[in-house]
Parts: sequence; C-alpha cells; structure tokens
Amino acid sequence: MTVELIDPPGLPVSDVYRQAAVARGSRTVYLAGQVARTAAGEPVGAGDLAAQTEQAFLNVATALAAVGGGFDDVAKMTIYVVDWEPAKLAELGAGVARAGERLGHDLVRPVTLIGVAALGEPDLLIEVDATAVLD
Repeated sequence: MTVELIDPPGLPVSDVYRQAAVARGSRTVYLAGQVARTAAGEPVGAGDLAAQTEQAFLNVATALAAVGGGFDDVAKMTIYVVDWEPAKLAELGAGVARAGERLGHDLVRPVTLIGVAALGEPDLLIEVDATAVLD
C-alpha cells in the first residue's frame, strides 16, 4: 500500500474521514472532479444526493482503475456539495456507504467538504476530486 491513513494523537477521530495520509510512491495521480454521469455521459440520480454521491465515487474508482490504482492509493479528496447544510450529511454518507459496498472497499480518507452555490451543470449536486499516489 502506498498510502497510510492516520489519526494523530491530539486530533479528533472521525468515522467519516481520516486526519492525515502518508503517501509513498513514484506516481501522483490527479483526477478531474468526478460527477454523477454514466460512461455515456447520462445523468444519474436527478435531485438525489445519495445516488449522485454513489455514482461520483464509482467514477473515481473507475478512473483510478484505469491508471492501475484503487481507493487504497487515495491520499486526499475534496468533495463539493451544492447548497451544503449539515442536514445533508446523512444522505451524503448513505451514498458513500453504497459506493463502498459496491466496490467492496472502505472509502474513508482525508477529505475536505466544501459547500458551493453551483457546479458545472445545473443538475449536479456533488463533485468529488481525488489525488492518489501509486508505486
């Protein structure tokens, strides 16, 4: 594994993210923000944050697989959510959990969540940006 996830003493421990990632490897992969689109570009989950989150995370996994990586290699993610409010956390978490179940993988990583007014297309509710380090 090229990325070690840690929660250093003195910082809070969370079920939904890790405080730090120590990356060792020779290739850094920067993914474009992934959204709720199929390979054909069709929208997924109109108005449904959980469904869009699931698809965006599945798209991250697809992009990582294409370069010989996976979620074990993710050092950092940034998640952008339209009109963020804490009440949306359960729906966001449900989408991440469903993607994790489908992928058979723990998707908890160091993450920054940013609320935004809008994304690149009006139907999008979430965009997931990831950086990975591979051997």
